[in-house]
Amino acid sequence: MSNPNVKSRPVLKQLGMALTLGFATLAACSSPELAQAKGDAKDQICAPAKLPDASPAGLTQEIICLKTGGKTIPITVEIAATPQEQAKGLMFRTELAPDKGMLFPFPLPKQASFWMKNTYIPLDIIFVQSDGVIESIAANAEPTSLTPVPSKGKVGYVLELAGGRAAELGLRPGDTMRRLP
Repeated sequence: MSNPNVKSRPVLKQLGMALTLGFATLAACSSPELAQAKGDAKDQICAPAKLPDASPAGLTQEIICLKTGGKTIPITVEIAATPQEQAKGLMFRTELAPDKGMLFPFPLPKQASFWMKNTYIPLDIIFVQSDGVIESIAANAEPTSLTPVPSKGKVGYVLELAGGRAAELGLRPGDTMRRLP
């Protein structure tokens, strides 16, 4: 006659190991390091909703997160990725919603300079370093002006928002922008 407890010991041992692994995983998921890597709970408002594949102008869209003063703000941006898209930018537009913008990513950090030729609305031009830190902000760039608006140093991105929006959001140099995966 066999002892039923002898057969169940390996099963219990496996169950114990599974529970231990489960608790270890749960502890890891609540660690600050993992929470930071995944994004904090405030970033959940920046989780992308289903976006159309392209904007009305035919550009890819993304949601970025701007962090300022303890707030996380989602902005839907059109991506001006190619030299042709970057040259056109927001030219010929007559409006830009407060929760919209255009992002100009650069393959390598560079000194950036923008102008407002054929741009009919004032824009905030936000220069962002490759690591996502806002380097400088040119507020309310004058529509149709040919005067260059330069970054102060090398940047990896330029973000354009409707004129005055950066101030409304409380954005300032040192705040951050994050692209979502």
